[in-house]
Amino acid sequence: MEIIHATGVEGARQARGIAVVIDVLRSFTVSAYALAGGARECRLVTTTDEGRALAAQIPGALLSAEENGLPLPGIAISNSPTLIVAADLKDRVLVQRSTAGTQVTAAVQQGVDIFAASLVVARATVQACLSRRPAQLTLIASADHPEDHACALYMEAVIRGERPDVDRLLQPLRDTERYAQLVSGTWPGFPATDLELALTPDRFDFAMPATREAGYLKLTRVEQSNLKG
Repeated sequence: MEIIHATGVEGARQARGIAVVIDVLRSFTVSAYALAGGARECRLVTTTDEGRALAAQIPGALLSAEENGLPLPGIAISNSPTLIVAADLKDRVLVQRSTAGTQVTAAVQQGVDIFAASLVVARATVQACLSRRPAQLTLIASADHPEDHACALYMEAVIRGERPDVDRLLQPLRDTERYAQLVSGTWPGFPATDLELALTPDRFDFAMPATREAGYLKLTRVEQSNLKG
């Protein structure tokens, strides 16, 4: 199997085989915690207006949205796993709009199977991909950020049967001024607790395949025990 590393919207457009779109901080960490918390599905859109309209059509839906990493007026959940963990999501739909993850996922071409991924579901996502025996696997960092590249390298190491050192892989993130600001808790809509929730690998034993629907992409959970065949 050929493993291809790519970044951003352009990387998504060029994806071959199975596309795995990675957003660690924080879109697809939010999706994973939502599905783990009982959400029926996550629906990904590319604009806030689309998110508001879609959520308004779904009884009991929650909307998670940010623009340029910042919270938006009137939207209580700002792409934060901390807020998702605290929310009642049982049997509800989470509508998501983010600056990186949802945009990049939407850019994957028709005919290419998609998984959304982050560190918390990395190993289960690898198993889901391998179960399909693809000739090619494209690991797409949704943004050119150290944590997304680290997750891609972690997943590649798992595929190759290695034991990846996640602390070493995440050190480039921890060396940045951005990380120092995030740890301080001063970034609006980004509780410092989001970091611990997002940066621990393999918290959940499910993968998140994406299916195309009219006007959005739908994420559901597929348990690790159901990934064979």
